[in-house]
Amino acid sequence: MTIVDAPPAAAAAADASVRWHPGGPFDLLQTVGILMRGNGDPSFAARQDGVWMAFTTPDGPVTLRLTAAGTGQDTRVDAQAWGPGAGSAIASVPALLGSGDDWSGFDDAAFHATLPRMVREARRRNLTVRLPTTGRVVDSLVPTILEQKVTTIEARRGYRYLMYRFGTAAPSAGRLPTSGPSGLLVAPTAAQWLAIPSWEWHKAGVGPQRSATVMRALRSAVALERLASLSAVEAGAKMQTIPGIGIWTAAEVVQRTHGCPDSIAVGDYHLASYVGYALTGRKTDDAGMIALLEPWRGHRQRVVRMLGLSGFRKPTFGPRMTIQDHRGH
Repeated sequence: MTIVDAPPAAAAAADASVRWHPGGPFDLLQTVGILMRGNGDPSFAARQDGVWMAFTTPDGPVTLRLTAAGTGQDTRVDAQAWGPGAGSAIASVPALLGSGDDWSGFDDAAFHATLPRMVREARRRNLTVRLPTTGRVVDSLVPTILEQKVTTIEARRGYRYLMYRFGTAAPSAGRLPTSGPSGLLVAPTAAQWLAIPSWEWHKAGVGPQRSATVMRALRSAVALERLASLSAVEAGAKMQTIPGIGIWTAAEVVQRTHGCPDSIAVGDYHLASYVGYALTGRKTDDAGMIALLEPWRGHRQRVVRMLGLSGFRKPTFGPRMTIQDHRGH
């Protein structure tokens, strides 16, 4: 059981703050790191003085600082927030840190016994991981669309360009003994994304198909944000009614917005092959991956996360390919 209690006196300098107790083993960066779009993400910084994020809430922009201390049952996370969205951000902290992520079914002895040894060992070494729930659909959807059909490097380069051109400075944390990371930015709001001219998308290396998908989706931004209140399955299905958004994009989004333990990125250029080699020693395709993961339906994303944390690397053959990814929408 997780507990929220009064923040320490040191947090008084923030506009809002809270101390959260996960009630067991917990690793902050391992949990929220999935939200970072590469090491150069202007809205996310992992530093010695904590994990810093900047984003927009229904009440406005916010800078959020998370610091973890203690071990095991004594682990605690202090959250401090600055800006108009401070109250909303602090209210979202438990979900953001995985308070609703229940691993009990995965860890049940009977279920656990069905898992491959590699997955069981990875789980034993990574009891601290949780799946975060942000509830911020637009913030997850836009960079995910930018990752469609191109390499991750290309997509993140384009995202950084657009963030630096059209993002806004994060609310100041200057009242802290440390002033926070310099240059932290809040991603554009839906209205600001929609106002970006076509030539700026071109400069960012974002082709017309992807920019058109962003525009098409964000014209329904209010409806998109309402998807956070639905189940991951319902939210993913409704997302896919927007032309240009398919199963891969929806899965990548609900993994972050809903902490979905089951969604897998069907259509990913690398994932099916990786899962195939990890579980059978042979390459497979999407249909093969789905079949391999079917025994663990309900926890398939957990299985994939554990495979990723196992240290397994699929074999490489010859020089690295430089062609574009062919992930589905």
